[in-house]
Amino acid sequence: MIRPVLAFTAILALSACDATNQVADGIARAQAKSVVNTVVSQRFPGLNAAPITDCVIDAASAGEIIQIASAGVTGVTPETTQQVIQIAQRPEAVQCITQNSLTLLGG
Repeated sequence: MIRPVLAFTAILALSACDATNQVADGIARAQAKSVVNTVVSQRFPGLNAAPITDCVIDAASAGEIIQIASAGVTGVTPETTQQVIQIAQRPEAVQCITQNSLTLLGG
């Protein structure tokens, strides 16, 4: 009887860790989106940065998202801008940006 209780407790603990990780990931992604939005808006004034930002975030690794998110606290540096541009040039980001642009244009 003790084993099922321990197994259930372990499952609950793992679920709590997963939920915590999801919250942390969501916070980091939101902060990174803010930074990427700033970079895109500065580099390409007049463009709707939101769809481009989403594509960049989706193409970034978890480590890159954390690096970019940290710029929200420390300030956007030339290195941050370069990192965002490099991610935006990846094939999956370019494809996403192109698809979003066509959607925005009604295509």
